[in-house]
Amino acid sequence: MPLSALSARSNDQCELCGSSDHLAQYDVGPNADNTVHMSAFLCQKCIEQIDGELDPHHWRCLTSSMWSEHAPVKVLVWRLLDRLKDEAWAHDLFDMLYLEADELEWAKAGAAVPKLEHKDANGTVLVAGDAVTLVKDLPVKGAGFTAKRGTAVRNISLVEDNAGQIEGRVEGQRIVILTEFVKKR
Repeated sequence: MPLSALSARSNDQCELCGSSDHLAQYDVGPNADNTVHMSAFLCQKCIEQIDGELDPHHWRCLTSSMWSEHAPVKVLVWRLLDRLKDEAWAHDLFDMLYLEADELEWAKAGAAVPKLEHKDANGTVLVAGDAVTLVKDLPVKGAGFTAKRGTAVRNISLVEDNAGQIEGRVEGQRIVILTEFVKKR
């Protein structure tokens, strides 16, 4: 859709929060089969948060924008409420939001999959291949030994579906270690 049409459709206001400052066309990604590809007219603040970290207080504006008649706006609202579902008010709005079947499919196809962040006992982010040190003696179930405090574990692997666990070799055994019992070297 041309920028002039987006501008007219939105009355020169952000289609999510209603701001009239620094407006730009925002591409709402395609659906699963790559057939739906449209845009919304958004302010810079909304764009920065959609592409980054969300400030829940800013997004209370979704209370009104969720009733938009324009598919790309409804899809964005669904995706934002999905990301904010830990907030009680957002969870309530998410339950009230109605999308047609094709819009819902489109919203789900582009929904952000949260990436798990593995952090050590000090809150330092761990990545695959890091070396860590045990901060506590850990009995290793099924292996018959205790991994001693101070033991270095090199070249760790991250457990993809659990941010609280890593894998590594201790005394020749590949074991799962809770991230709360390690610190990055």
